[in-house]
Order: sequence, then C-alpha cells, then structure tokens
Amino acid sequence: MTDAITIAIIGGGPAGLFCALQTAGAGRNVIIFEKKPAPGRKLLIAGSGQCNITHDGEIADFLSHYGDHGAFLRPALMNFTNRDLVSFFTGRGLAMKAEPGGKVFPETRKSADVLAVLLAECATRGVEIRSSDPVLAVERDGDGFLVTTKMGAVRAAALVLATGGASYPATGSTGDGYAFARALGQPTTEVAPALTPVYVEDYPFPDLAGISFQNLAVTVYRDGKRVGRHAGDLLLTHTGLSGPGILDASRSIRPGDVLRITFLPDVTMEAVRMQVAEVIAAVGARQVKTALCSLNLPERFVRRLLDLSGVPPNETCARLPKKSRTALAASIAEFPFRVSRLGGFNEAMVTRGGVALEGINKKTMASKTAKGLYCIGEVLDIDGDTGGYNLQAAFSTAALAARQIAGLHAPR
Repeated sequence: MTDAITIAIIGGGPAGLFCALQTAGAGRNVIIFEKKPAPGRKLLIAGSGQCNITHDGEIADFLSHYGDHGAFLRPALMNFTNRDLVSFFTGRGLAMKAEPGGKVFPETRKSADVLAVLLAECATRGVEIRSSDPVLAVERDGDGFLVTTKMGAVRAAALVLATGGASYPATGSTGDGYAFARALGQPTTEVAPALTPVYVEDYPFPDLAGISFQNLAVTVYRDGKRVGRHAGDLLLTHTGLSGPGILDASRSIRPGDVLRITFLPDVTMEAVRMQVAEVIAAVGARQVKTALCSLNLPERFVRRLLDLSGVPPNETCARLPKKSRTALAASIAEFPFRVSRLGGFNEAMVTRGGVALEGINKKTMASKTAKGLYCIGEVLDIDGDTGGYNLQAAFSTAALAARQIAGLHAPR
C-alpha cells in the first residue's frame, strides 16, 4: 500500500470546506489552511446571518444570473445542482425552506448551523483544518506544490485555491488567492467590489431611509449612452441606493454613470408618464399629493417629489401648471441619479474579477497551465446575482474540483 498523498486547500470558507470533505477518502490526506482563528467567518454573515444558501427552481435558470459567465459554470452547476445542495444538508439533519421569492434558507435561519454541518462532516472524514495558519507562499515543487506557512512547509500533490475574493476583508477575504495564482503562472483579471451599494451626487432622499420599492427598472447611462438595464427591488438609505436590484446592477455600474430609475413597477418610462398624466387629469379637485399616492407611491416620497418639482404641498390637480406636471411625471418615470462612487470591499457582498476563466478547465476547475492546481468559489472571476447564486457557485465548483481530484488520486 502506498503512502497517502496530501491535498492542500487554502481557505476555509464554504468552497474550501465542501471541497475538502468531498475530496477526503482512502489514500488522501486533506489539509485546509485557514488564516483566521476559525473557518467560515464570511459564511456566518451570509444573508445577514441567515444564510441564503441557494435559489429554488430549475438549475438551468441559474445560468443567466452570472452575467457573461453562466456558460463557464454550466458543467459545475449541472454536476452539483441546487437540489443536490439541499439534499446534502437535509440528509444531515438541517432542513431547508424556499421563500416565496425563491431564496432558500435553512429552516433555522442560522448561518452557524450550515457551518456546523460542514465542520462536522470534515471532522468525520478526517480533514485537517489548520486555523490561524496563513499561507505565506506557494510554489511548484517537482510535480507537486510547496505550501509555506509560519509553521513550516507542506508538500502537496494537488493545491486548491479557495481563498474567496477581496470583499469583507475582516472575514479573511483579502485577495491573497490572486497573488498565489499569479505566483503559479495563473492569469488574473482586475478586481473590484460587486453587489455593493451605490452612492450618488447631491442625494435628495437621506431622510427617507428605509423606504423600499419592488421590481423597479434601473437604466444605466454612460457618456449619454444607455449601457444597461436592470430590474429589482430598491431601498433608499441614508447615503444612497441599495436593495437587491441595485446590488445586482452595481456589477456593471461605474462612477460617473447616470442611473434613471422608474419608480412604478413593471412599466416603461413612457407608460409611467401617461399614468401620471391620466391620474392628475382624472381628479382635478383633489390634491396632487393624493393623486400620486393613489399610484401606490409612499406619501413621504411623494412629498419630496413635490418639493423637488417646486409644487406646493397642498396644490390641487386642477391648478397644477403643465410644466410642473411634466416635471413630476419625469421624476417618477426616470429620476436621474449621478453615481459618485460604489461601496468598497468593506460593503461589497462579492468581488468582480479574479482568476481568469480562460485559464481554467470548466469541466474540472483545474488550471490549464499548472498541473494539479484548482481554483474554486469566489477566487474565480465569477460574481452572481443576490439570491443564493454565489453560494451555489461556491459549492458547485468545489464539488466539481473534488470529483476530479478524487478520481486522479484514487488508491491503486
């Protein structure tokens, strides 16, 4: 019988833990190197501590939720689907529940319970987790790798980069994996915050923080040209715009862009203008405020729109000048916000950019240039929409890499 070979995994987040427990088996000694005192720090804050772990529905529908990179993820998602992920946890006593909008959470609504299952499974399968042992360097060593930490060096037959991105750096995601990848000849792309709030110039709604809108259209203009259109829920904050629709759109928004937001759901800008004109014309003796509130707009928001348009708070529809009517309709149909900046890595849920996908075999998650190297989870240049898509990608890429590693390093 040959000696066990070592599989080194850098990063103890959901991708690293899942890859480890899936890889562990006869003849394979799996070690996770985790820089923080305990693994899973970022997982614990996922979904505000409730862990929106995946999304309901058909796995094929997931592909459109990763921008241009859905095709790359197809093999991973088809190999380990959202149904497979739910079954993994329910089979270990943690029931899952799909919300009406499709988000899937543990029934306990506790990220800590998801982490506990992963850690228990790693322990059962003999995975070694070295916490508070940050990796200082990685290098090729013959046909394997040398992983150096302050505790010494470990030689591994296969190396998995599961370091996450650069968002929420306090949890340990500080972009280390990009440097490790480049040290091994693996190309990376420019990184930036994604799924992050948007801050705007001369923000007019700071005192309306907490007001939310469902399924609004957000159109992005750059240098006067339309460059994107998104739809989703919007939240006004003390300092800018947030909510799932804005977070998803933020991946393609840049400072200086102008966002035009349609404040009525499921309608076009022109349809909104017509609606506003019709409701004002229909109730001539009533106040403009009352007419606009009949469109299911929050009263505090309507009051602010009247103020911004120079309309007295008690003005009636019959006395409203055409110029003011036009200004109000425009405010509701396409309110403009000029972007000053996007939230930084401390606020971003995920990272845009990372290990370049053209350097990774999408059927195995293996490097095309460094034999034995695998990249999984958020270290890859993949960022999905909110709603559980990013965690599903982490688990699916981890499972695909584990299948390849276990197949190549099976005992003979």
